[in-house]
Amino acid sequence: MTDNHTALDLPAVDPLPEATARYFEICEEKLGLVPNVLRAHAFDIEKLDAFTALYNTLMLAPSGLSKLEREMIAVVVSSINRCWYCQVAHGAALRALSGDPALGEAMVMNYRVADITPRQRAMLDFAVKVTQASATIEEPDRQALRDHGFSDRDIWDIANVAAFFNMSNRVASATGMVPNPEYHSQAR
Repeated sequence: MTDNHTALDLPAVDPLPEATARYFEICEEKLGLVPNVLRAHAFDIEKLDAFTALYNTLMLAPSGLSKLEREMIAVVVSSINRCWYCQVAHGAALRALSGDPALGEAMVMNYRVADITPRQRAMLDFAVKVTQASATIEEPDRQALRDHGFSDRDIWDIANVAAFFNMSNRVASATGMVPNPEYHSQAR
Protein backbone atom coordinates (compact mmCIF):
# COMPACT_ATOMS: atom_id res chain seq x y z
CA MET A 1 0.00 0.00 0.00
CA THR A 2 1.34 3.43 -0.90
CA ASP A 3 0.93 6.52 1.26
CA ASN A 4 -2.00 7.78 -0.78
CA HIS A 5 -4.23 5.00 0.53
CA THR A 6 -4.94 3.29 -2.77
CA ALA A 7 -3.36 0.43 -4.65
CA LEU A 8 -1.92 3.00 -7.06
CA ASP A 9 1.46 4.67 -6.65
CA LEU A 10 0.40 8.33 -6.91
CA PRO A 11 2.25 10.28 -4.21
CA ALA A 12 0.71 13.44 -2.85
CA VAL A 13 2.00 16.80 -3.99
CA ASP A 14 4.74 17.75 -1.54
CA PRO A 15 4.52 20.22 -0.06
CA LEU A 16 0.76 20.61 -0.24
CA PRO A 17 -0.41 24.06 -1.30
CA GLU A 18 -1.32 26.26 1.66
CA ALA A 19 -5.08 26.10 0.96
CA THR A 20 -5.01 22.30 0.72
CA ALA A 21 -2.94 21.96 3.90
CA ARG A 22 -5.46 24.20 5.70
CA TYR A 23 -8.38 22.13 4.35
CA PHE A 24 -6.72 18.98 5.69
CA GLU A 25 -6.22 20.71 9.07
CA ILE A 26 -9.94 21.57 9.17
CA CYS A 27 -10.75 17.92 8.45
CA GLU A 28 -8.52 16.88 11.35
CA GLU A 29 -10.23 19.40 13.65
CA LYS A 30 -13.80 18.53 12.67
CA LEU A 31 -13.53 14.82 11.88
CA GLY A 32 -10.46 13.74 13.82
CA LEU A 33 -8.89 12.53 10.56
CA VAL A 34 -8.21 13.41 6.96
CA PRO A 35 -10.42 11.09 4.89
CA ASN A 36 -8.33 8.77 2.74
CA VAL A 37 -10.39 9.77 -0.30
CA LEU A 38 -8.90 13.27 0.05
CA ARG A 39 -5.39 11.93 0.57
CA ALA A 40 -5.84 9.74 -2.52
CA HIS A 41 -6.78 12.76 -4.64
CA ALA A 42 -3.86 14.84 -3.33
CA PHE A 43 -1.55 13.78 -6.17
CA ASP A 44 -3.41 16.30 -8.36
CA ILE A 45 -4.61 19.39 -6.49
CA GLU A 46 -6.84 20.55 -9.34
CA LYS A 47 -8.72 17.22 -9.28
CA LEU A 48 -8.85 17.27 -5.48
CA ASP A 49 -10.33 20.78 -5.53
CA ALA A 50 -12.94 19.78 -8.12
CA PHE A 51 -13.87 16.66 -6.13
CA THR A 52 -14.19 18.52 -2.82
CA ALA A 53 -16.13 21.41 -4.38
CA LEU A 54 -18.72 19.06 -5.86
CA TYR A 55 -18.88 16.92 -2.71
CA ASN A 56 -19.31 19.95 -0.44
CA THR A 57 -22.01 21.44 -2.68
CA LEU A 58 -23.98 18.19 -2.87
CA MET A 59 -23.59 17.02 0.71
CA LEU A 60 -23.25 20.17 2.83
CA ALA A 61 -24.92 23.09 1.03
CA PRO A 62 -28.53 24.06 1.75
CA SER A 63 -31.00 21.63 0.21
CA GLY A 64 -34.54 20.38 0.70
CA LEU A 65 -32.83 17.13 1.66
CA SER A 66 -31.42 16.90 5.15
CA LYS A 67 -27.77 15.97 5.63
CA LEU A 68 -29.02 12.66 7.04
CA GLU A 69 -31.07 11.96 3.90
CA ARG A 70 -28.09 12.72 1.69
CA GLU A 71 -25.93 10.33 3.74
CA MET A 72 -28.68 7.70 3.42
CA ILE A 73 -28.43 8.02 -0.36
CA ALA A 74 -24.63 7.80 -0.20
CA VAL A 75 -24.75 4.63 1.88
CA VAL A 76 -27.47 2.89 -0.11
CA VAL A 77 -25.81 3.63 -3.46
CA SER A 78 -22.46 2.48 -2.03
CA SER A 79 -24.07 -0.68 -0.70
CA ILE A 80 -25.52 -1.56 -4.09
CA ASN A 81 -22.15 -0.87 -5.71
CA ARG A 82 -20.36 -2.81 -2.95
CA CYS A 83 -17.92 0.03 -2.45
CA TRP A 84 -16.06 -0.83 0.73
CA TYR A 85 -14.59 2.64 1.21
CA CYS A 86 -17.88 4.52 0.95
CA GLN A 87 -19.94 1.98 2.90
CA VAL A 88 -17.52 2.32 5.81
CA ALA A 89 -16.98 6.10 5.64
CA HIS A 90 -20.57 7.14 4.97
CA GLY A 91 -21.95 4.43 7.24
CA ALA A 92 -20.03 6.15 10.05
CA ALA A 93 -21.41 9.55 9.03
CA LEU A 94 -24.94 8.16 8.92
CA ARG A 95 -24.54 6.65 12.39
CA ALA A 96 -23.24 9.96 13.72
CA LEU A 97 -25.99 12.08 12.14
CA SER A 98 -28.82 9.73 13.13
CA GLY A 99 -27.48 8.76 16.56
CA ASP A 100 -28.65 5.27 15.64
CA PRO A 101 -26.00 2.59 14.97
CA ALA A 102 -28.71 0.10 13.93
CA LEU A 103 -29.96 2.48 11.23
CA GLY A 104 -26.44 2.83 9.89
CA GLU A 105 -26.01 -0.92 9.72
CA ALA A 106 -29.42 -1.42 8.06
CA MET A 107 -28.59 1.17 5.41
CA VAL A 108 -25.34 -0.63 4.59
CA MET A 109 -26.91 -4.09 4.53
CA ASN A 110 -30.48 -3.59 3.23
CA TYR A 111 -32.31 -0.28 3.54
CA ARG A 112 -35.63 -2.07 2.93
CA VAL A 113 -35.53 -3.50 6.47
CA ALA A 114 -34.62 -0.18 8.10
CA ASP A 115 -37.01 1.80 10.27
CA ILE A 116 -37.42 4.74 7.88
CA THR A 117 -40.34 6.84 6.72
CA PRO A 118 -42.27 6.11 3.52
CA ARG A 119 -40.82 9.39 2.16
CA GLN A 120 -37.26 8.21 2.81
CA ARG A 121 -38.07 4.81 1.30
CA ALA A 122 -39.34 6.50 -1.90
CA MET A 123 -36.16 8.63 -2.04
CA LEU A 124 -33.94 5.57 -1.65
CA ASP A 125 -35.94 3.53 -4.16
CA PHE A 126 -35.34 6.33 -6.67
CA ALA A 127 -31.60 6.45 -5.83
CA VAL A 128 -31.44 2.69 -6.39
CA LYS A 129 -33.06 3.10 -9.79
CA VAL A 130 -30.56 5.86 -10.65
CA THR A 131 -27.82 3.38 -9.69
CA GLN A 132 -29.13 0.29 -11.42
CA ALA A 133 -31.18 1.49 -14.38
CA SER A 134 -31.18 5.27 -14.80
CA ALA A 135 -32.18 5.04 -18.46
CA THR A 136 -35.50 3.49 -17.39
CA ILE A 137 -36.54 6.40 -15.17
CA GLU A 138 -39.75 7.97 -16.42
CA GLU A 139 -42.21 10.61 -15.26
CA PRO A 140 -44.09 8.21 -12.93
CA ASP A 141 -40.82 7.67 -11.01
CA ARG A 142 -40.44 11.44 -10.49
CA GLN A 143 -44.13 11.80 -9.70
CA ALA A 144 -43.82 9.16 -6.98
CA LEU A 145 -41.27 11.45 -5.30
CA ARG A 146 -43.54 14.48 -5.67
CA ASP A 147 -46.35 12.44 -4.09
CA HIS A 148 -44.09 12.05 -1.04
CA GLY A 149 -43.53 15.81 -0.79
CA PHE A 150 -40.30 16.18 -2.75
CA SER A 151 -39.97 19.27 -4.92
CA ASP A 152 -38.45 19.18 -8.38
CA ARG A 153 -35.31 20.72 -6.84
CA ASP A 154 -35.23 17.87 -4.30
CA ILE A 155 -35.51 15.34 -7.14
CA TRP A 156 -32.56 17.06 -8.83
CA ASP A 157 -30.58 16.76 -5.58
CA ILE A 158 -31.49 13.08 -5.10
CA ALA A 159 -30.36 12.30 -8.64
CA ASN A 160 -27.13 14.28 -8.25
CA VAL A 161 -26.16 12.77 -4.90
CA ALA A 162 -26.86 9.28 -6.23
CA ALA A 163 -24.89 9.97 -9.42
CA PHE A 164 -21.94 11.46 -7.51
CA PHE A 165 -21.65 8.36 -5.33
CA ASN A 166 -21.95 6.07 -8.32
CA MET A 167 -18.93 7.88 -9.78
CA SER A 168 -16.93 8.00 -6.56
CA ASN A 169 -17.75 4.35 -5.73
CA ARG A 170 -16.33 3.27 -9.03
CA VAL A 171 -13.15 5.29 -8.57
CA ALA A 172 -12.69 4.05 -4.99
CA SER A 173 -13.21 0.42 -5.97
CA ALA A 174 -11.10 0.60 -9.13
CA THR A 175 -8.16 2.19 -7.30
CA GLY A 176 -8.31 -0.05 -4.22
CA MET A 177 -9.09 2.85 -1.87
CA VAL A 178 -8.94 1.86 1.78
CA PRO A 179 -11.21 3.43 4.43
CA ASN A 180 -9.62 5.14 7.41
CA PRO A 181 -9.52 2.63 10.30
CA GLU A 182 -11.13 5.21 12.62
CA TYR A 183 -14.41 5.01 10.72
CA HIS A 184 -15.07 1.44 11.89
CA SER A 185 -15.55 2.45 15.52
CA GLN A 186 -17.20 5.85 15.11
CA ALA A 187 -20.72 6.50 16.46
CA ARG A 188 -21.29 3.00 17.79
